[in-house]
Amino acid sequence: MGSTSNHAAHVENTLEANGAAQTAVAASWRRSKLLHHLSPDYTRPPERISEHELKQAREKLGSLIHTAETSLDRLYLAVGNAGCCVVLADASGIAVDRRGAVSDDKTYDDWGLSTGSLWSEESEGTNGIGTCIVEKRPLTIHKNQHFHSKNTNLSCSAAPIFDHEGHLLAAIDVSSSRADLTPDFAKIISFSVIDTARQIESEYFRQTYHNADIVLATPPSSQQETSTSLQTALLAVDQDGIVIGASRGARRLYGLPNGPINEPILLADLRGRNVNHAKEYELAERRVILQALAHTGGNISAAAHAMGISRATLHRKIKFLGLAV
Repeated sequence: MGSTSNHAAHVENTLEANGAAQTAVAASWRRSKLLHHLSPDYTRPPERISEHELKQAREKLGSLIHTAETSLDRLYLAVGNAGCCVVLADASGIAVDRRGAVSDDKTYDDWGLSTGSLWSEESEGTNGIGTCIVEKRPLTIHKNQHFHSKNTNLSCSAAPIFDHEGHLLAAIDVSSSRADLTPDFAKIISFSVIDTARQIESEYFRQTYHNADIVLATPPSSQQETSTSLQTALLAVDQDGIVIGASRGARRLYGLPNGPINEPILLADLRGRNVNHAKEYELAERRVILQALAHTGGNISAAAHAMGISRATLHRKIKFLGLAV
């Protein structure tokens, strides 16, 4: 589609042919036109919010921007030489952070790929950031897959980031306006974007539950391996073996709803394992006694004092458990 008018006509013809049922892109085009009342031949640059509004948007993300810094820098090192810029957007589509070559700033500012620009699907139609946010999945919108004709020189690969309660928090996007960027190369970029989003999501989860043990979620014993990425299927477990947090990947694996975990969930129950509580209690008592004895150099009186029990009680427990001291 060499011209903007040809692209606009193609979009309109696709929608008239009811193509929304055939492809995800056409479905997004339909939302853009019928739900958001946009026109494919719209020519204005993306809306830009004020500096005050941008500051508020960044503050709402809390520690995410700081958490994402290293991963975004690493991603830019991988794609920057190919003429790409890296954008971090919040869940409403506002670009809150960006990585790009200084020499390309003018180009990407003209495209609207700068902090403070709004790339929601409601505002810009089908695009990497906005459509990724709506569909909550990684995707690439390559050139004439964009809804607006003015964006058809861009190739955009985006991936969502979810918070510790499974809610959409942000999205990462890598965009390029290079004419020679092929769909196959865009797929390679997309893999890097997805990997970076997973890294940030995992680190954000770990920092949120920094006082808990973070374990990899595995399928219940009665369930076969699924396609869910275990890299971000994480659980936060307290010292009593109770699950207090679950990433989006873990929630999908175990069928847990988004939001706070208010009811106690035993890790063993979540994994579908039978627990012999009497045996677990015996093992726990055995472990504490052995640790106390090791700490006191085998001195039973000192160990009993450290445990807050009498020497006679400790002797009985040692005999009952068959411990060699």
